[in-house]
Amino acid sequence: MRILILLLFTLLSFGFTGCTHTRQRTDQPEVDVAKEEASIRATDAQWLAAAKARDTEQAASFWSDDATILMPNSRPIIGKEAIRAYVAESFKSPDFSIVWTTDKVVVAASGDMAYATGTDHILFRAGKQVVSTNNNGLVVWKKQRDGLWKAVVDIATPAAPTVPPKK
Repeated sequence: MRILILLLFTLLSFGFTGCTHTRQRTDQPEVDVAKEEASIRATDAQWLAAAKARDTEQAASFWSDDATILMPNSRPIIGKEAIRAYVAESFKSPDFSIVWTTDKVVVAASGDMAYATGTDHILFRAGKQVVSTNNNGLVVWKKQRDGLWKAVVDIATPAAPTVPPKK
């Protein structure tokens, strides 16, 4: 009888121990977040170079096919064709220019999504007036099946006006 109780106790102990030590298995390799951040920053630099070169096709290629752009005082620009038209129209103006600085890039632990924040300066013509804007920006990045990062959401909000220092 003691042997039966001891055997039962031993089996139950192994059973309970096995339940408390679950090990999560994944077939996914561990993501190198720093490498993905560097990849996004490099892509962002190429995107800025395409915008400065006024290359419509190259600049538009950095947004995904289903991307959305949200600009101040403007309706959402949705989809690659609408984005391409928006970019082409902007580049037509000799007064148009854009520069931006990406401050922070945060990559999800899964390695397939990220967001970046920064600032931009846009110069454009509205009617007869040349307008200069400073914006805060947020870009949501998604890693595509081919391994490239594309912007899926691109948001600009007006930055607070700079106040000159008091004398």
